Amino acid sequence: MKAKLIAIVGGSGSGKTWLAEYLVGRLEGAAGRISLDDFYRDLSELSAEERAGINFDRPGAIDWGLFSRTLSRIRRGLPTTLPRYDFGTHARALEARPWHPQPLVILDGLWLLRRESLRRMLSLSVFLECSEETRLARRLHRDQTHRQRSAESIRRQFDEQVRPMHRRYVDGQAAVAEMVIPVDSLDERLPELLTRCRDILKASETCP
Repeated sequence: MKAKLIAIVGGSGSGKTWLAEYLVGRLEGAAGRISLDDFYRDLSELSAEERAGINFDRPGAIDWGLFSRTLSRIRRGLPTTLPRYDFGTHARALEARPWHPQPLVILDGLWLLRRESLRRMLSLSVFLECSEETRLARRLHRDQTHRQRSAESIRRQFDEQVRPMHRRYVDGQAAVAEMVIPVDSLDERLPELLTRCRDILKASETCP
């Protein structure tokens, strides 16, 4: 049986990870999560200075070939492994994470709706609409707490890379998403979203 795919897209700090993990938890063992962030290109061969100069808010920072091959196995219900990306070193962790087949797969990432070929694979696509002020505040908290970065460096990166790349590569995906959910009304929309996920699961169980 092929796995059904749901994509959650939005800007950095919009709440994609939280929503994906919430859905996986509420679907009680019937779903798994895959983050596009783990498919950033391995930069271990570059110096620390060179790694720091990479723009991680451009789609080209992702290893799309690896993502495509991995997703192909997952869609076919086959076991595989998932890379793990270390944002502290900008390198791929040595040990991959094993993936066990799941009937429903929740994907989250910045650019999952940009490619028509990927959109055709989805049973549902969700765009999280979030203000720039909220996204920056969340990014400041995340990167200072978990990535040991200074507030000054986070703000500078946001101004020079995150904001312009968001407008160029992320925002437009709202036009092709099946559901656009403002984060301010996310709590009210969660029951609707969970119902959609469960309906997709039920439909997959009746497929020949």
